[in-house]
Amino acid sequence: MSADGLLAALMDDRAMLLRFLIARGALQTEGEDILQDLFLKLGSTQIGPVSEPKAYLYRMAHNLLNDRKRTAARQKTRESTWASTRVGVDGQSLSAASAEESLIQRERLQAVEDTLAGLPERTSAILRQYRIDGVSQKAIAANLGITISAVEKHLQRAYRAILDVRRHLDADIDDQRRLGTKGGN
Repeated sequence: MSADGLLAALMDDRAMLLRFLIARGALQTEGEDILQDLFLKLGSTQIGPVSEPKAYLYRMAHNLLNDRKRTAARQKTRESTWASTRVGVDGQSLSAASAEESLIQRERLQAVEDTLAGLPERTSAILRQYRIDGVSQKAIAANLGITISAVEKHLQRAYRAILDVRRHLDADIDDQRRLGTKGGN
């Protein structure tokens, strides 16, 4: 069966495929999105003859669902990591920081901004679009003509750079605290 035949089979089995996805944990709207992605993929991909079209469609739908789950898990991890960088030196939120801590935080922010400025332009732009402007990874990929995986790799590069500078700054603060403790005794 060709791609046209697979599209026809998809339309015939759409309701069953949606139930299949929902039974595997997809929300109704997410299942609809996956079926739309499947439809687009079938329409834009060169597919050779398929002897078992239903099995092929169910496998593709299942793979797309798994891809979404992995992407959501990675996004949750990234957002958790990002949120943890919003805490002051002593574990307080930035809004509760003293004047000295505010100065330290401004210096830390400048170090992060300098690090981001040192990233490739596309990586920095993708991070800003995603984290600041709230543009979805899918929309960023479409706008730049790259894959969602490429967008994720750019974001990973930016997050790694931010974590590296944070580790460096945390090490500096720990050194200063140790020196301050020794000097006071």
